[in-house]
Amino acid sequence: MKVRLYLDEDAMAQALVQALTERGVDVTTANLENMVFRPDDEHLAHATSVDRVLYSFNVGDYCQLHGEWIESGRAHGGIIVASQKRFSIGEQMRRLLRIVSVLSAEEMQNQLEFLSNWD
Repeated sequence: MKVRLYLDEDAMAQALVQALTERGVDVTTANLENMVFRPDDEHLAHATSVDRVLYSFNVGDYCQLHGEWIESGRAHGGIIVASQKRFSIGEQMRRLLRIVSVLSAEEMQNQLEFLSNWD
């Protein structure tokens, strides 16, 4: 199954959502899912419950959550994190497209990917 993305509040730039959607990626956002102003663990739980990989700029918190979930035996649908100031919208799009084209939803299960590794 193809990776479907959930962009949290930090990463849900309309230009990125539009660029990904125009290229055939199934994307939703915290805003579209009525998840704005929720804690990070709720974003991860929601993304997992709707079979989506979470994408965020909140590197520290999601790295910690990933570790906690894995350690406690709790599964998640996958997390992709990026440094907010490092990548333009176009570069985020190109790297996310690469991930979506290379990895399946099953391969993303319980994985933490850094966008910086996908150049």
